Amino acid sequence: MRSNSISSISSVSSTASSPGSGEMLQIFVKNISGDIFPLTIPQSTTVSQLRSLVSLRTNAPESDLRLVFAGKHLTSPQETLSSYNVTRESTLYMALPIRGGGPKKIRCSFKDCKDAAQRIVGDCGFCTGHFCGKHRMLESHNCTGLEDCKQEEKERNKEKLESERTVAIKGI
Repeated sequence: MRSNSISSISSVSSTASSPGSGEMLQIFVKNISGDIFPLTIPQSTTVSQLRSLVSLRTNAPESDLRLVFAGKHLTSPQETLSSYNVTRESTLYMALPIRGGGPKKIRCSFKDCKDAAQRIVGDCGFCTGHFCGKHRMLESHNCTGLEDCKQEEKERNKEKLESERTVAIKGI
């Protein structure tokens, strides 16, 4: 089986390198696991056609395929491979599909602030906002629950003082 693939590669290479033909070219596609497989395609193949061929070959959904050549993503579906300077015996790489770009940074909820929110200490328990170091205090971000917070703190302080009150015992 290996000799058949080698002979077909050499016949395609000789066809593609003969003067005047320029019709077919053989490229190699390296998938995510590192396996390389050859594809023989017409020189006028577009990116969308190549994407369809690779999808059929790898059983991967066409929407998840990202092809890279020379550090550039092959994104324009109507462009031919020659516009990306793909020549015979070039190697294209399959990249991992983008699934939302990874964890998104939480930004400060204050009006025009674009800083990153601090974890845990930047979360306001009264307005459920996420704030940076400058706006994490209730007064700094004009918290809607500021008055409730102050009232709650007064009640807590009042209860503490009443529990610690000393009572004079008569008759001693």
